Amino acid sequence: MKKKLSLIFISWFFLSGSQMKEDQIPALIPQAIDQRFGYVDQSGRFVICPEYHIAMFFSEDCNLLNSPNKSVAIFGTSDYATVEKDEISYRIDKKGNRVYRYKLPDLGKCASSYHSSIYKAFALNGSYGLVSKEDVDTSGYKDFNIYPQYQMLYVLQGDVENPMIVAVKNDKFGVVDKNNKTVIPFIYEDIKTNLSWKTANLFEVSKDGETYFFIDRNNNAY
Repeated sequence: MKKKLSLIFISWFFLSGSQMKEDQIPALIPQAIDQRFGYVDQSGRFVICPEYHIAMFFSEDCNLLNSPNKSVAIFGTSDYATVEKDEISYRIDKKGNRVYRYKLPDLGKCASSYHSSIYKAFALNGSYGLVSKEDVDTSGYKDFNIYPQYQMLYVLQGDVENPMIVAVKNDKFGVVDKNNKTVIPFIYEDIKTNLSWKTANLFEVSKDGETYFFIDRNNNAY
């Protein structure tokens, strides 16, 4: 049952993560040592000791915000983060105190906050580009926002009008915008296509394909 609860809440949380204001970086950022997660401040100093198997950004959990148990709704606000230890899921405050343990009867329903992206990856002759039309004339360039030239292209959730786009070129990962301007240089072995950009304005990257860390849009590491 613990395992089941853990998997359920994680999938719901990722669907309901809130978006931070543009360019705002969280005060506390998940970071792992020896596969145990805690939280560091923006200078890299641990504020919450690494002891968790999973640690998410401080962000809203709409399942708790809409809980039928009104006394726990407060723990769904962005003042708290979701963590997991020994297959038990908790909400913690910004001092690291465990203030709530997840229970299935407490989980309410989330209103869908998903907005379909205006921009989509488009494959042509084995390469990927970007389009914003349903019907694309492949005989020229006019229907492409980015003409197919990448090994992979993935539009991240976030700003629907001006999305960040993970791309692969020469077997290296980087990030471009809808105008094909490079935001993050193509120097990484991997960039995760998770919700870290939407929830924290950070990209989760790796230089060796094993160890991951966060960077902002200016390529500053955290």
